[in-house]
Amino acid sequence: QVQLVESGGGLVQPGGSLRLSCAASGTIYTLKTMGWYRQAPGKARELVARITSGSLTNYADSVKGRFIISREYGQNTVYLQMNSLKLEDSAVYYCNLNWETGGVDYWGKGTQVTVYA
Repeated sequence: QVQLVESGGGLVQPGGSLRLSCAASGTIYTLKTMGWYRQAPGKARELVARITSGSLTNYADSVKGRFIISREYGQNTVYLQMNSLKLEDSAVYYCNLNWETGGVDYWGKGTQVTVYA
């Protein structure tokens, strides 16, 4: 089993920054993609950014140039540095882990990010 625990959410004004962290524990294999998704009220969950075991990254168009995803090898931790935050970035952010060899997705419980004017 895999557990994902997010931290780092909070309140911030437009233009501010936050850094989210997600720590994975349990039986963790090397070939995995970890990422961040978000869900705002009344909207579907959407990909924000993800990083593969080979350090390939991809981002939603809406966050390119503002958010940076990174990972800490050996500790199974992924980070999301969010800069120049906008009102529309407000959402619950979920950490995701997916085995690159196929199989079940794992999700964290989510952390709230609120950008307020």
